[in-house]
Amino acid sequence: MTAGDTLVVPSLDRYGRSLVDLIAMVGELRRREIGFTSLHENLDTTTPGGRLVFHVFAALAEFIRELIVAGTREGLAAARARGRIGGRPTVITPEIIRAARDLLPNPEHSITSIAKLLGVSPGTLYNHIPDLRELRAGRAATALEAGGR
Repeated sequence: MTAGDTLVVPSLDRYGRSLVDLIAMVGELRRREIGFTSLHENLDTTTPGGRLVFHVFAALAEFIRELIVAGTREGLAAARARGRIGGRPTVITPEIIRAARDLLPNPEHSITSIAKLLGVSPGTLYNHIPDLRELRAGRAATALEAGGR
């Protein structure tokens, strides 16, 4: 961008993550004689009034973001206090892992078919059986050697 250009952003919170960053970036644009316009806030920093409103909106945006973060943390802490744990419930059990490990030696079963048979996704098997690729490759090689003798 060169002097006289204007940077247009959808909203202030999309341009900077903190008030300090936002003010520094807009200050740098102003030093380079580049305008700044935020569409959501209908804000134009090429005028003194626009710069004043920018600072007020930037402070409000950071304040709202901090309220949301604080509320989320409080909600998670309250849920933990009630015995709730965040995230998706796990579908994998030790029995499913054991069954998958039992099926892996058979080269006729693909990992996708094993996952489908056990009611999980292939990604779940990869996530919960870290040595799955090695087990699969090692056992396939063993099966080939046994067949070749």
